[in-house]
Amino acid sequence: MLRRRSQTSVDESPVPTDDPKPQGKGRPTPKRRDAEGRRRQPVTAPANRKDAYKQMRARQAADRDKARQGMMRGEERYLPARDKGPVRKFARDWVDSRRVISQYFLPFSLVILLLTWIPFPPEIRNWVYFGVITIGWPIMMVGVLATSVWVSWKVKKLAAEKFPGENLKGIGFYASMRALQIRRLRFPPPQFLPGGKPAPPKA
Repeated sequence: MLRRRSQTSVDESPVPTDDPKPQGKGRPTPKRRDAEGRRRQPVTAPANRKDAYKQMRARQAADRDKARQGMMRGEERYLPARDKGPVRKFARDWVDSRRVISQYFLPFSLVILLLTWIPFPPEIRNWVYFGVITIGWPIMMVGVLATSVWVSWKVKKLAAEKFPGENLKGIGFYASMRALQIRRLRFPPPQFLPGGKPAPPKA
């Protein structure tokens, strides 16, 4: 009797197959690691040497693009050895935040070259040559030389005060050469505008 009663006491009601909550998702929320595992794509090995070469080229192109973007942003780890270090960064920022005469040397030289190519009449050509070559060119050269010496001395002096114990070898020459370059062509790109305001980042 006890055996028969225990068998009949078992709940034989059917198990509901539908979720009683119609507004619910109808399934348990998956765990984060399970969802991430499904999103991950399996890494497939290259089938042959040609595919392996293509994958290698794609990785190298991605690395070069990442390095180029890092250099354009002035990130230290992507810069060449000659531009690395806090002293070099200080020299670049100091030069870039100022307008100096030497930065106009290359544009001025281009203007002189163009003027010598223009077929002026003989009487005008003589005046152009006299004004540009005899007067303008020497004045520009003196200004560039004086500016380069001043930039080299000033940057080296300030760097010695700001970075005591750091290696300052070549820092004056480094700053004066950067001051000679056209601003748009400087590399690494300037991080400051003339006047000291931060420059907008380049892509």
